[in-house]
Amino acid sequence: MNSFHPISKILMGPGPSDVPVRILEAMARPTIGHLDPQFIDLMDEIKALLRYAFQTEYTLTFPVSAPGSAGMETCFVNLVEPGDSVIVCVNGVFGTRMVENVTRAGGKAIVVNDEWGQPVDPQKVEEVLHTHPKAKTLAFVHAETSTGVLSDAKTLCALAQAHGCLTIVDAVTSLGGVPVKVDEWGVDAIYSGTQKCLSVPPGLSPISFGPRAIAVLEARKTPVQSWFLDLSLVMNYWQGARSNSERQHRDSAEEKSARSNSERQHRDSATKNPARSYHHTAPINAMYALHEGLLMLREEGLDAAFARHQTCHEHLRDGLEALGFSFLVDKAYRLPQLNTVCIPTGVSDEAAIRKALLEKHNLEIGAGLGALAGKAWRIGLMGASASRGNVDKCLGALKEELG
Repeated sequence: MNSFHPISKILMGPGPSDVPVRILEAMARPTIGHLDPQFIDLMDEIKALLRYAFQTEYTLTFPVSAPGSAGMETCFVNLVEPGDSVIVCVNGVFGTRMVENVTRAGGKAIVVNDEWGQPVDPQKVEEVLHTHPKAKTLAFVHAETSTGVLSDAKTLCALAQAHGCLTIVDAVTSLGGVPVKVDEWGVDAIYSGTQKCLSVPPGLSPISFGPRAIAVLEARKTPVQSWFLDLSLVMNYWQGARSNSERQHRDSAEEKSARSNSERQHRDSATKNPARSYHHTAPINAMYALHEGLLMLREEGLDAAFARHQTCHEHLRDGLEALGFSFLVDKAYRLPQLNTVCIPTGVSDEAAIRKALLEKHNLEIGAGLGALAGKAWRIGLMGASASRGNVDKCLGALKEELG
């Protein structure tokens, strides 16, 4: 056996996305201890950068040391207790995974179904909220990776608040590609992944919990079923061992958006690096990568990143339509970063086309999932993969292979 040296590919599937050299180089920096004061400083910077990405002031905002699926499980195992009723919106594969998480946590899933390729219907959700007044939580996927559809998170969160429900939001594919406004929308718990629009290697899951979610966690009657994902333990590593009242006081203060920069700096200085308790050995070098990726997002600016994804999508859309492709999702709620296209009539072996793209052109696109298997392709324009050059290469390769 020899050292592994993979052939470089252009990643235009549903994730992972292309990782910039700058981020790969960050991963190669010297490993230090997970309680080293340098690393504690880095953790604080990562939290601040994630608050920027999520557009939130929530203190409990940090990356779970595992992929996006663990971020999903973190939200559900901490907020769902046996017997809880949870309304789950299902319009694709990842909504069904939410249902599975509710069930495994001992809750009762009340499912609101929508057709694959359609967004979550707020009217259906409102009807279910009326008929299940004791429901504790509303859970939905903001950007459904299996179909490329974007749901109206702002409206869904407002409905949940009006009915006294918490919200759990899947932002795995949306964070960094389209607006995600945690504070403005009133999201209670949200999770994402690093390998999509952040263009960081897979392995970490950014999450953010607001005051209402933390209050539910602290009022639990039963232990969280997962020791590793129990936030009552993990938060003492990421935040330090503060009392509940101290955390709640700071959370309340951070919700007041009308605060000067000097006041923020004073607050951060006063609370910097409280005593951290060991919970697990964090993936140090993966954290370097996330920090670098988030710095790059901040340098570009959220609005500029969103505009780049949209511009690349429009260029891809025009080229695909010229080749005879149609889109599964209507343009009114189509994700720019995840394009699900119907396989053209006359293509008898769609897997052979994808294989040719991978082997001849070093270009990866994604197959359809679930009910869309063999019927659609998912073409990603996420993070660093969202470039005009990548779009042109993809269109040229498809044109050649389709004849």
